[in-house]
Amino acid sequence: MTTPGTLPDQHAVATEAPPGADLAPHRVAGPRRWWDWVLAADPGLGQLQTGWRTLVAMVTALAVGYAMAEALGIPDMIGMMVAGMMGLMSAFAVAENTWDRLARAILWMPFPYTAALWLCATMNGERVPQMVLMIAALAVTFLLARFGSIPLVTGMMLFNGFMVGMLAGIPVALVGKAFAVALVSAAAVLVTRLLLCYPMPREDLLRTQRAFVVEARRVADAAVDAVDPDADQERAVRRMDRSLRRLNITTVTIDGRLAQPEVAADPDAAELLHRHLFDAELALRGIGQAVQELTRLPVPEQLREALAVGLVLARDTPIREAEGLQPAAAHIQERAEAVLADPAAPAEDVEAAVLARRVGHLLDSLARALHNWLTLGASAVAGKAEVPFKPTVALENNRLPGSAGPTRKALAGTTESGWRRAIPYIRVPAHAAVAAAIVVPISDAIDPHRFYWGLVGVMITLFGTNTTHERLRKFGHRMVGTVVGAVLGILLVHLVGRDHVYWTLAIIVAGLTFGAWGMARAYACWVVGLVVALCQLYAMTTPESGMDHLLGERLLDNGIGVLVATACAALIFPLARRTVVQEAERGYVDVLAQVVAQVEQRWTQPDTPVRLRGAARAVDAALLQVQAVAKPLVRMPVGVSGPAAEHRVALLTSATGHARALASAADIDVDLPPRLVERARLVTATVTASLKELDRFFATGEPEGTYRRVSPLLRELRSELAPARSGQRAQRLHTALRELDALDETLAAYAEQAGLPVATGNGTAQRPTSPMQRRTRAVMAAWGEPRPEPQPQPQALARPAAAPKPAPTPQADVPQQRREPEPVGRARVTGRVECAEHPAGCPAWITVISARGKRLAKAAVNQGSYAVEGLPAGTHTLVISASQHTPRAELVRVEDTLGVVQHDIRLSH
Repeated sequence: MTTPGTLPDQHAVATEAPPGADLAPHRVAGPRRWWDWVLAADPGLGQLQTGWRTLVAMVTALAVGYAMAEALGIPDMIGMMVAGMMGLMSAFAVAENTWDRLARAILWMPFPYTAALWLCATMNGERVPQMVLMIAALAVTFLLARFGSIPLVTGMMLFNGFMVGMLAGIPVALVGKAFAVALVSAAAVLVTRLLLCYPMPREDLLRTQRAFVVEARRVADAAVDAVDPDADQERAVRRMDRSLRRLNITTVTIDGRLAQPEVAADPDAAELLHRHLFDAELALRGIGQAVQELTRLPVPEQLREALAVGLVLARDTPIREAEGLQPAAAHIQERAEAVLADPAAPAEDVEAAVLARRVGHLLDSLARALHNWLTLGASAVAGKAEVPFKPTVALENNRLPGSAGPTRKALAGTTESGWRRAIPYIRVPAHAAVAAAIVVPISDAIDPHRFYWGLVGVMITLFGTNTTHERLRKFGHRMVGTVVGAVLGILLVHLVGRDHVYWTLAIIVAGLTFGAWGMARAYACWVVGLVVALCQLYAMTTPESGMDHLLGERLLDNGIGVLVATACAALIFPLARRTVVQEAERGYVDVLAQVVAQVEQRWTQPDTPVRLRGAARAVDAALLQVQAVAKPLVRMPVGVSGPAAEHRVALLTSATGHARALASAADIDVDLPPRLVERARLVTATVTASLKELDRFFATGEPEGTYRRVSPLLRELRSELAPARSGQRAQRLHTALRELDALDETLAAYAEQAGLPVATGNGTAQRPTSPMQRRTRAVMAAWGEPRPEPQPQPQALARPAAAPKPAPTPQADVPQQRREPEPVGRARVTGRVECAEHPAGCPAWITVISARGKRLAKAAVNQGSYAVEGLPAGTHTLVISASQHTPRAELVRVEDTLGVVQHDIRLSH
């Protein structure tokens, strides 16, 4: 049992599985596994699935192509080339998540492909008409891409058919057999994909939820390091910030997957999942912000110990037992209240106690959110304001939206009348046609047999890119990937040789599989894998002395194609980067205005169904789009005049945090008198009107109005609410008003940075007097994430204000930060970890935390025994974390630094 004086017994909270525990999929709520890092790096396993899909499709297609070539009496190379294209394009161009759409797309591929082969064969080697057809097919591909997956596949197969027809020189007499090879290989690829790569969007959602759990544990682990007085706290804070960013991306991805009709069959359950994960992320973000503040303060040792133990428990508690975090949260709050109740406590200790108490509250909120998430179905959706799930995040190719949305909106906004309405449809095809017409003669002059390399450069440049920054970044990845792939490919040619066909095919398939897996992570990975595969093909027909020259030509042709396509995109129907950035920021302002408008509806019209958390999640998605388009082509040094997009993005990031906190705190039923209802409506209406002024400013470019601050209105409203009786709803209302005030302050700085005048309380408009002041104010306003103000307790309010301290000199400040080092010890703690349910031993690990809150050691339990070395003298806390049990904390006393302490542990459910 737990030693007296430590945390309450964790497993005593619930002795049986919580209601609805069987509804939590084991792959989400199960114990930690060694492959969890893969899920965290690839939420939903989209990248891994692409690599596996490529492996299966290529092996099947090449095997079927070889067998069909032998059966039909055609050259093996032609059979494998035709079939290989079926496998390659089915893996990359067909990623449907239902079997019927998958079958329709794959079985359609042989028809446009064979039609292009036949048309190319009828020209009898006339190069100029064939080149013209390839250019036309490339332009048609980009035109059809706007009309869905089947038209896109049609265009790509036409282009590939012309390219293979020119390369292989397939005669008209063999086109029929080539069609048979293509059709049979496509059918075989479909069968193997249905057997080995069956689309399971529901499983993808569950894997993404598991990635959320993994990232949440990483946040807690980084927070443990951050409260360790002897750890590198700055590094721990940076690691925690990275984990919080990945956590946010994962939760936004979950919302996008819930929007897919094949996933969210029950809109009520989808809405509950969305709400609980939103609350869990908000609690983790609040814990991270509070811990970051604690790293700047001298935290009392007992309080630091309670924080460290609580965060270790948060990291190691199985998610099925999330309610077991509540005693840890209560323990932190008790330690914090003890500091607050001490009238002689220094001001810095009081501030640390307030932050620690907030961590305790947030741990409790996290426990409730995770528990409710895993008991979905135990209760039905109820309440006036609760509505079924409605999509707010739309994924593009199972990835978060990037620059495509703002680019389409900006283009549509500039082409609304006359013939210009056709520009959104013909713009990219025109880029492709003109760039290809320029590149083909140049590539043909370099190498007539491989002129298509320049066309490939044009195609890959215009696919999936929308800004000059993205195209030039792709150019860099293409060049670097080609060089690295050429080196690896030539080394493999020397290693394997040219006469081992099966090894050569294995390297080709492995290279394409690696490239497909890494494409979403870095385009250079795909280029490396592709060039490695191509080196094996080139080695079959090219002498060893000519390989370097051949790969150099490919690099040159690709580079020319990329640069010419980038120049055409910048000159033909140009779309300024500033316009796209403004459109993205305009979209952000629009969804933020919807959050404020729904807050008003929630408070003034309780019967109106609103989705505040869903609206806040749309703000997250809009921020990702702003970040995607606001990257500068060349990062200018500080002090150089130019657009302040980075400052505005920092302000919008801060505003997004306030919007999340506002949406969570404001989602309550309030019963205000009519007079206060009108005041609240005036506040939200003023913010909404100011956001509309911002939208108008982005649309016209002229500051016709002003951004009006609502701080005076909020102060009046809060002063009138102050005498009201305190309670949970009152506290949340005050928190919502504080977050609205902070949001208004951030948006005012953003409007000022964008160039819109800001009206102060007396109605005058203020602008920064110089660009340097404007940048400085923007940086100060965007400093850090928003952090809700902690609720003061009566003890803290009753304490007289401490006299202000003089600013210490650096020399005087050193002794205040120095701590006495703990004695170096060599004590050893050993023992048995026993469990009635698992006599052979439970997989578990031991974490030792000192009285100062320092993580001293960590050891695994092997066959029911553990040993921890090198502990100093003193009383330490042992946190025992087992995959099948709720973590628990026990005290252990080390008196002799040279001795051995025996401490056995008994686990129970």
